[in-house]
Amino acid sequence: MLERKSIGILFDRVRWEEKELGRQLEIRGLSYDMIDAKSQVLPLDGSPLLSLPQTILGRCVSFYRGLNLASVFEAHGIDTINSSKILDVCGNKLLTSQILARNGVPTPKTVVAFSSESAMQAIERVGFPCVMKPIVGSWGRQVVPIRDRETAEALIEMREQLNDSMQTIFYFQEMIKRPPRDIRCIAVGEEIVAAVYRYSSAENWKTNVALGGHSEPCKVTPELEETILKTVNVIGHGVLGVDLMENPESGLVVHEVNGTVEFKGAQSATDYSIAGRIIDYVTSKRSKLESPRETVKAHTD
Repeated sequence: MLERKSIGILFDRVRWEEKELGRQLEIRGLSYDMIDAKSQVLPLDGSPLLSLPQTILGRCVSFYRGLNLASVFEAHGIDTINSSKILDVCGNKLLTSQILARNGVPTPKTVVAFSSESAMQAIERVGFPCVMKPIVGSWGRQVVPIRDRETAEALIEMREQLNDSMQTIFYFQEMIKRPPRDIRCIAVGEEIVAAVYRYSSAENWKTNVALGGHSEPCKVTPELEETILKTVNVIGHGVLGVDLMENPESGLVVHEVNGTVEFKGAQSATDYSIAGRIIDYVTSKRSKLESPRETVKAHTD
């Protein structure tokens, strides 16, 4: 029988981050499994999966794949980082905004509508200019600035013609008059392990590093620390990417929380290993689980 590894890295695409996480495990002399999410065939009866590690760090690019695998793993008594509950909230911008606002975390003004007929009313509630986003998605895809009614009507009509029920959920946020940058913080548990400014490129207003933006170090001010810690205490402890904007009128606002955060860009502006800090957190969690574990019931929240 093969030895059961203590830690697994769940992936559906091996990026720089997954390679660096594996390298940090090797530096610490820890054995681990790389688990291809696309090859998993799992029973749903909650019986122990002895072929899988006791703790799994989820790194799936696909939101739905990562979410549902985490839920199955948890039903089999496997500790997942992040948990399915955290992934569910972070993967849905509507849920994220709702939970943050309800718990007093400053966010941009956000309004949702559920049909093309009511979408323009939502935009009028937010006001021009605003930003239209899909409720599920990453890398800035389908994030579009709307500066006038003509553009709004064209974009709503385009979404309606896609015949996709997800596209008829219209999510609009006010456009913050921020500097040409935002702030990405990576929180591990209750520790802020990295804080960087992400600057947009000359060709794109979006600050995503994947779209040509670049990162520079950001000082963790008392306001930033308070906002991040309040966010993670609301969302849940794990490995989170918290994105903020600087509102010149009201201060910092949180506009997104990422449950499978990429950190290659942040690492370029950080002196120590972000992956190392993540692995230290994972191993500390694992050490608390070394006593015999009982099979847990499926998550039903």
